[in-house]
Amino acid sequence: MKLLKISIIALIIGFNGFAQDQKNLVLPNENLITENIAPISKELSQKVKKYSESRGASLVAIHPTKNEIIIGTRFGSTNQLHKVIQPLGARKQITFFEEPVNNASYEPTKGDYLIYSKDIGGNEFGQLYKLDLKTLQSTLLTDGGRSQNGGINWKKDGSGFYFSSTKRNGGDRDIYFMNPNDPKSAKLVLEVKGGGWGIQDVSDNGKKLLIGEYVSANESHIWLFDTETKTLSEITNRKDKSIVQLDAEFSKNDNEIWFTTDRENEFQRLATFNLQTKAVTYFSSTISWNVEGYVLSEDKTNLVFLTNEGGLNKIYLMDTTTKKYKEIKNVPVGLFGGMSFTKDGKYLFLTQSTAESSSDVYRLDLKTNKIEQWTESELGEMQKADMSKPKLIEWTSFDKLKISGFYYPASSKFIGKRPVLINIHGGPEGQSMASFLGSNNYYTNEMGVAIIYPNVRGSSGFGKTFIAKDNGFLREDSVKDIGSLLDWIAQQPDLDKDKIMIMGGSYGGYMTLATAFHFADRVKCSVDIVGISNFNTFLKNTEEYRRDLRRVEYGDEREAKMYAFLEIISPLNNTDKIKKPMFIIQGTNDPRVPVTEATQMRDKLKNQGNTVWYLEAKDEGHGFRKKANVDYQRLAVIRFMEEYLLK
Repeated sequence: MKLLKISIIALIIGFNGFAQDQKNLVLPNENLITENIAPISKELSQKVKKYSESRGASLVAIHPTKNEIIIGTRFGSTNQLHKVIQPLGARKQITFFEEPVNNASYEPTKGDYLIYSKDIGGNEFGQLYKLDLKTLQSTLLTDGGRSQNGGINWKKDGSGFYFSSTKRNGGDRDIYFMNPNDPKSAKLVLEVKGGGWGIQDVSDNGKKLLIGEYVSANESHIWLFDTETKTLSEITNRKDKSIVQLDAEFSKNDNEIWFTTDRENEFQRLATFNLQTKAVTYFSSTISWNVEGYVLSEDKTNLVFLTNEGGLNKIYLMDTTTKKYKEIKNVPVGLFGGMSFTKDGKYLFLTQSTAESSSDVYRLDLKTNKIEQWTESELGEMQKADMSKPKLIEWTSFDKLKISGFYYPASSKFIGKRPVLINIHGGPEGQSMASFLGSNNYYTNEMGVAIIYPNVRGSSGFGKTFIAKDNGFLREDSVKDIGSLLDWIAQQPDLDKDKIMIMGGSYGGYMTLATAFHFADRVKCSVDIVGISNFNTFLKNTEEYRRDLRRVEYGDEREAKMYAFLEIISPLNNTDKIKKPMFIIQGTNDPRVPVTEATQMRDKLKNQGNTVWYLEAKDEGHGFRKKANVDYQRLAVIRFMEEYLLK
């Protein structure tokens, strides 16, 4: 009896101890599936919170008649739409959903309502909704099913808008017209073949559409559709290969359009195209960088274009009559996006960020050149002294090609050689820019880990030859660029070549997995986020509207020679070479890189006896967007680094 009492007391003490331990830990929420992740203390969570509470704001839409804008920002779990009616005014929230809302368009005459897009759980099947700005009630406009709907372009009189949708068969992105006050009026106006089609502009009389056909990062075309005769005609030559032709808009001149193109040049230039003579005139040839976009004023007399100059943006103002332009210089050095003129053409709203600040919205007075800040996003407890600033670095790859990236040093308070996190972007035609680190400042300022964001071959921003250097059978050349970066790190006196972690998302996830087996003896651990583990299974299972677009980049697995090559290079077939710990992170609803890419890699590594951590979110897709999930992922990655990079 005495022994029984002692056993019961021991059980009670043990249970209480377990309960106390659980009380001191951060536990995954009900939407997270976790395997092998080490305990995460609330003490760590509190320490990280200094870096995790920043937010940004981005321009979404400008009211057609009032001095007010719609922005996207987050105060709760996800980004939602907010109204701002004056500089640094209150951000009044107008959508309240569990899922993020990042884009919207005003009805163009009175602005009484918005059209916005929203998906479910990151599945990217965006549905269109009408938001009444008086009642804040939303009405579903599209089918609510497994279709993608977007690319809204209004008729100028507000009688309706054109949009693209995959609803016909899930793969082809057709063009429709809808009066949002009568959703049943939606009608198919142009049936196409392929998932890369989209509306770029509507003529002032609403009778003609400029339509883009995206084939790959190296090839795109522009078409003209007459809504009365239902005829689709080529503007650019469909037989032209390896030429980018984007962002078409009608000019104020009859028979002329604006667009950007890398025709006869390494970089994309701002140009006009004469619809009668087919003559192309270029306007930015003296700028040896990509023109990445532009915006025309309502009366088409002014144009602002954006360049990407070595990972930083510059903006230029052009008079469309004289075609003369000048750089707008009284703005902070950084990154720009979301540009739009007010309807009267007097002001330009834009989104801007720097290495020391998250994104915010500004208004530029085009007459006085005065810039006015409209939002001021909080950075939590982070101070400028806590932030690492980017430095441009270069190294030479195996074939003498120059590769570059941005290096964020560890805080100077740490002594000795510093561990390195190599973070590889996706795309593969993405680009790492000189951007704000945000919560990643925790790595540099609290853990003493330096970060390098490489732009391996295949990245955009460095010319059309560079972006094509990883296509098809050249795929592994980009992995060799990381090998050369490892050589560069070994030569740096302040970096530790024996403490390197690779991390990347999407295509960067593939690069992470490929580096893990190609350079197994040179990396300590890896974090694969929504990465491709086998190109053949990826191409089989990715959503239909993406499949042909991805085949142009990665290769057509239906061809026997390409199938065999993709099998050879796929990380799933090289797991025997992976020796170091791996953390795999995935969204269940990912339409781009299906969850099976993650689970098959996890299972094979586990069966081999490898150390594998696994995190899956049931309410996410191609990357995490909900704050609770993002926060847990961040903490889990930090614990992984503590266990396998820093020890």
